[in-house]
Amino acid sequence: MSYLYLAIAIVSEVIGTSALKASNEFTRLVPSLITGIAFASAFYFLSLTLRTIPVGIAYAIWSGVGIVLISLIALVLFGQKLDAPAMIGMAMIVAGVIVINLFSESAAH
Repeated sequence: MSYLYLAIAIVSEVIGTSALKASNEFTRLVPSLITGIAFASAFYFLSLTLRTIPVGIAYAIWSGVGIVLISLIALVLFGQKLDAPAMIGMAMIVAGVIVINLFSESAAH
């Protein structure tokens, strides 16, 4: 269940960040409300994750996957392009998350 909670936390954080961009500095009501609800959900589900997954591992996965997902959302919804160094950096982040999950004895499996 911990990884399901972590996935929900990640998706909630990505929704919150996307809505934050759309809120136009909290001047638009609906995106602002979505931001608050999504971030509250993200932190709640992250807290459930921390029952069994060490905080450093959970946060590494949460932030790494979140970075990649929000970059894809930014590309699709907001037309933000990524250059080669950004893509290489994100590939390294994904590789780090994979290494943690496959080889680290600190990760809960």
